[in-house]
Amino acid sequence: MTREDITQQIVAARLAKGLTWQQLADAIGKPVVWTTAALLGQHPIPPEQGHQLVELLGLDASAVPVLAAVPMRGGLPAAVPTDPTVYRFYEVLQVYGGAIKELIHEEFGDGIMSAINFSVNIEKKSNQAGDRVVVTLDGKFLPYDWTAADPAQ
Repeated sequence: MTREDITQQIVAARLAKGLTWQQLADAIGKPVVWTTAALLGQHPIPPEQGHQLVELLGLDASAVPVLAAVPMRGGLPAAVPTDPTVYRFYEVLQVYGGAIKELIHEEFGDGIMSAINFSVNIEKKSNQAGDRVVVTLDGKFLPYDWTAADPAQ
């Protein structure tokens, strides 16, 4: 059984059981974005939490060691940015992009975050372990509108 197979089973079981990503995160006491990314194959899930999730989702226990293995994060890119700062944003989207997409759809419905009606803010946050970079992306939600064009026009 591959990680991709298990990911498909997780997505199908979550939908079939009517569970939200937040409910799954609450079940293991982890943040929702991390949990969603992990269940979509971007993080290893410790065996204790893997057992909880497998039971909650009704999956076979043989999935637990696969979930605990360190995954191949992201995917195979067409072109990788070379600037270190830009690359880190690329890495963030490779690891968390699927989770962010799922959570936007779960919270808002079928649509996208606008990059046209959009703002971004960068803040410095002091921390004993080293200063933190806080990036806030603030885009208008745009629902998909599947309206057919009038063929007479």
